[in-house]
Amino acid sequence: MRPSGRSIDQLRPVSIETNVTMHAEGSCIIRCGNTHVLCTASLEPRVPPWLRNTGLGWVTAEYGMLPRATTSRNRREAQTGKQSGRTQEIQRLIGRSLRAGVDRVALGERQITVDCDVLQADGGTRCASITGGWVALRLAVNKLLKAGDLKSDPLPTHVAAVSCGIYGGQTVLDLDYAEDSAAGTDANFVMTGNGGLIEVQASAEGAAFSRDELTKLLDLAGAGVDELVAAQKTAIA
Repeated sequence: MRPSGRSIDQLRPVSIETNVTMHAEGSCIIRCGNTHVLCTASLEPRVPPWLRNTGLGWVTAEYGMLPRATTSRNRREAQTGKQSGRTQEIQRLIGRSLRAGVDRVALGERQITVDCDVLQADGGTRCASITGGWVALRLAVNKLLKAGDLKSDPLPTHVAAVSCGIYGGQTVLDLDYAEDSAAGTDANFVMTGNGGLIEVQASAEGAAFSRDELTKLLDLAGAGVDELVAAQKTAIA
């Protein structure tokens, strides 16, 4: 029995509320159970110096956790003068994942920065950030399309992410913190709306896992991403 009482192939309740800030070109709050993330997309009419005059656009991301997103207060990283290694790794993952679903030629020489701020954490914050970050990105691109600033849609497919793992000897979908902290294997899958794989992160915390178990995790992730993409479609409809 999972701590939450969910079946092994059941996501936590997912909701995506859009247009939650008045200034960002795209914004949403994604809630995956008790994990809540604010995602905003900000448009700039320029690209980093190494991309100037290439005709290519750029999508990047930043990630952070509010001080009381967890059970005890964390110091703001700005106070220490540097980001933790975990923060840097996660925001690079978010940026890579979102860029993989972007036609950078169609985007043109402009940059969109997706900020993902964790309001409340209960496992799966990077996956929620990618899933919600894509919605914020989609809303920002929709404004460009509506204004006639783009000749074609630079987002040909959805991008979403979900965690899976081996908990209590079973392969399970969408780990919350209670499961994540005790799982024998922990994995994150980033996928496109048509089932393509963007990134897979998987590691054994105890005993090694088998190829058959990896296949089961991938099957669970595919079904979970299908549900998340359906939630994205509902949010931007």
